[in-house]
Amino acid sequence: MNPLALTIFLLSLAIGTTITLSSFHWLLAWIGLEINTLAIIPLMTKTPHPRAIEAATKYFLTQAAASALILFSSLINAWQTGEWNINSLTDLPMNALSIAIMMKLGLAPLHFWMPEVLQGISLPTGLILSTWQKIAPMTLLLQTSHLLNLNLTIALGLTSILIGGWGGISQTQIRKVMAFSSIGHLGWIVVILKFNPLLSLFNFMLYIIMTTAMFMALIAMSTTKMSQISTSWSKTPALSASTMLVMLSLAGLPPLTGFAPKLLITLELVKQDATLLASMVMLISLLALFFYLRLTYIITLTLPPNTPNSLLIWRTPSKSLPPTAIMNILALTLLPLAPTILLL
Repeated sequence: MNPLALTIFLLSLAIGTTITLSSFHWLLAWIGLEINTLAIIPLMTKTPHPRAIEAATKYFLTQAAASALILFSSLINAWQTGEWNINSLTDLPMNALSIAIMMKLGLAPLHFWMPEVLQGISLPTGLILSTWQKIAPMTLLLQTSHLLNLNLTIALGLTSILIGGWGGISQTQIRKVMAFSSIGHLGWIVVILKFNPLLSLFNFMLYIIMTTAMFMALIAMSTTKMSQISTSWSKTPALSASTMLVMLSLAGLPPLTGFAPKLLITLELVKQDATLLASMVMLISLLALFFYLRLTYIITLTLPPNTPNSLLIWRTPSKSLPPTAIMNILALTLLPLAPTILLL
């Protein structure tokens, strides 16, 4: 892609997110979301492949439907209250708005576009879709968290954790596994959103760090399938080992970074007398733990037959290693700092 065009698209992504973050008016928030959507579509189709075109079309149609529902709900709210303020919402528009925003995030049962779109695009664009594109909708949910319907958020959060674990078990494509991983993590964030928005923000920040580290490791190793990561250990042992630990961090195993949000969310649910909900969330998340452990088994304990080290092509570019190493360190060692960050 032309560097000038790429710069324009990336700047548009940044501007769209900034407009949504800084808006107190639903029309401005909608404009920011639309700029975000339109800016990433050319990045999806920069490789003229039928799968990429199909993914961009599915993404555009889903996001257009969600944006139309946001505009329609905010218009009804303005008709009822006479205000376009983000915090001035009545019950019916708030429910429709929260469903539309959760469709943009890819929460179950509105998740069907997410695995297909992520599978059809390149890894760098998938990184943007899984992290940056979720900042603006999540900010709108955090700003209106005190107005959300508790039953709706718990139902969608539990469904997302279930689908995120169940859907990822049968996948062999790593991009689809990361899509279901994203759905599951967003389910954890939404379950606690009404009880403690600050904890949801903390969980979302750690999700972005861990997902970025995972995608950067996959980009550095040029792997998109499970069969490819099984050969990565003999080519790049250090990167493969750190990628394995990032997977365990995404699974939420102590003493890695990903354990912090799961522990704090479970403690908060117990404190709010939602012990049954906390038990269900932890039991359902065992499904996701299974496919993360399967990935770590493939990357560390399986070796390709008849592949002597002298015949291997060391394909990891050296330029991508320093930022990947930094993100891996953040994704693995933030747990000791987690209580301090949360108190701040």
